[in-house]
Amino acid sequence: MTAEQKGIIDNLRKAIFEYNVDLAQESAKEAVEKGIDPIEALNAMTVAIKEIGDAFGKGELWLPDLVGASDAMQGATPVLEDEMKRRGVHRESLGVVVAGTVFGDIHSIGKTMVTTLLTAAGYRVEDLGVNVKAEVFIEAIKKHGADMLAMSALMTTTMTEQEKVIDALKKEGIRERVKVMIGGAAVTDEFAEEIGADGYDPTAPGAVELARKLLEKQ
Repeated sequence: MTAEQKGIIDNLRKAIFEYNVDLAQESAKEAVEKGIDPIEALNAMTVAIKEIGDAFGKGELWLPDLVGASDAMQGATPVLEDEMKRRGVHRESLGVVVAGTVFGDIHSIGKTMVTTLLTAAGYRVEDLGVNVKAEVFIEAIKKHGADMLAMSALMTTTMTEQEKVIDALKKEGIRERVKVMIGGAAVTDEFAEEIGADGYDPTAPGAVELARKLLEKQ
């Protein structure tokens, strides 16, 4: 790797640590232009995200730090993933997770925390955003061959959407192949069991550990 290429990789890491979306996007584009392996570029950002996630878990960093780092990585990732598709290469991962906040709910902070830490832990996360309808979840699970679905619902009025998505998985005949993890301020273990989810955890670090346990059982 040339000095110029190393500088681009360093800038990708810097963008994550400084929560700089513009620098992340620009560096990702430069990485593609200069022929840097997109997997290597993604791995560099993942290592940086992991450091931030570990510091968050220890109470050394706070929620805005985690969200800022996640925003920066999300700014660069599509550019690098497009290059991976062009080259026909795939990144090794512990599993594929489709995540999103359910239809009717636009809260994203909890979901962002979980998806960031899942990425740092080595999972490939397809974040669908907020206000996601059941059919969109289903389409994404099929498209990406997901091992797990992670759904968030902050409000009691939208919690029932999580059950609708699980029912849709059953109707499509794919419920048995996908683990379902739910979360949200009003969600409980009892609710998770009632609607047929595989698990729930009230914290983002706990959700990552739960994902690991659930996917190990597959």
